[in-house]
Amino acid sequence: MNWKVIALLIIARPVLGAHFSANDENSMKSAISSAQPGDNIILAEGDWKDVNVVFIGEGTKTAPITLRARTPGKTVFTGSSTLRIGGSYLIVDGLQFQNPDTAISDLIQFRKDSKQLANHCRLTNCAVFSPQVAVGSNESRWVGVYGADNRVDHCNFTGKSGKGTTFVVWLGDGNEGKHQIDHNYFGPREVLGSNGGETIRIGDSKTSHLDANCVVEQNMFEKCNGEAECISNKSCGNIYRENTFVEVSGTLTLRHGNRCLVENNVFLGNEAKGTGGIRIIGEDHVVRGNYLERLTGDGARSAICLMMGIPNSPANRYFQVQRATIENNMLVDCKHPILIGLSDAKDASLAPVESVFKGNQASCPKYTIVEALCNIDGVAWKENRFVGKSLGIDVNSGIKTTDPKITPLKPIARNQVGTTWNDH
Repeated sequence: MNWKVIALLIIARPVLGAHFSANDENSMKSAISSAQPGDNIILAEGDWKDVNVVFIGEGTKTAPITLRARTPGKTVFTGSSTLRIGGSYLIVDGLQFQNPDTAISDLIQFRKDSKQLANHCRLTNCAVFSPQVAVGSNESRWVGVYGADNRVDHCNFTGKSGKGTTFVVWLGDGNEGKHQIDHNYFGPREVLGSNGGETIRIGDSKTSHLDANCVVEQNMFEKCNGEAECISNKSCGNIYRENTFVEVSGTLTLRHGNRCLVENNVFLGNEAKGTGGIRIIGEDHVVRGNYLERLTGDGARSAICLMMGIPNSPANRYFQVQRATIENNMLVDCKHPILIGLSDAKDASLAPVESVFKGNQASCPKYTIVEALCNIDGVAWKENRFVGKSLGIDVNSGIKTTDPKITPLKPIARNQVGTTWNDH
């Protein structure tokens, strides 16, 4: 082996950093302040009560700085504990937050403050678990993702109650998005009875015109019943792919923003009350390859729902559905398979236009396949195969009323998501 090859191997070799053990808050702070690229800060097992973790530093792509539990799941933060991550190439691994104080507005944030955001950072193999029902009117969020190019994966978020979205991606003011949210388990969340009970929200109405370009994939959502929007998309260019929704009384809602892809997700209602699918608002969305079975929801919780738009709509209301592509989806035994033209406002007068249903298959023999509440001249039908009690609309071509004999897609297995150390 010549000296040039040896030199390249030396350059490519991962940096082996120091290990700092921390048994309390003071030793943890000291270790964080001393950490260099490649270092590991290892937190002792036990109850870390009322500890505000401020994890700041500058790692590198090949040598991140890691803050981790000595034994995953055994380092448990309780009471008013919080976590802030600020800097670049930082990893938080194996921590558990249990019964967070409901007075905390933001439990975990990917930023130290508005001036020091997190970029290229990761929260992995962690859990937030609350078996207690929140009381009071305080709004709280469990995870707030700021900055750019961060990842949250193999985490478990179970038991959120009370007002406040479980997981929020923030945009604008230097927050560029491009985050990866994958292989997480979002466990049961009780009905809130008002807005503010989403499980995931990407953006908000004020920043909905911005490109977030986030990828939400291979997560499981189980009984996330906080409100009608389990996932609330409020930005542009996001991908929702290969997620599984089990008995979720809500929908994946493209509420604001344009050009999103909803692909190869599985919605299993099991005939639970109010279980829903995908709701479409805005422009140039693609909804394809999704499997929806035994959903019972109607109206906004229909299996596939296209909303009416408002002329000159302000940012926080309803934009017209334009150029939506709904293709190669499979619907099985859903009570309200397709709803076009839903409106919850008197001034919503804009029906979907330049949109197409192509190659979809529906086998819902007990139910009407399409409910049209508006003029559907702006919707084209191509190569669909529907079987139901009735078709519900008068379409001369583009729909065959023969049994499509659907083969179910395989959903994500429960053991493929969430923490590796504990299932709540």
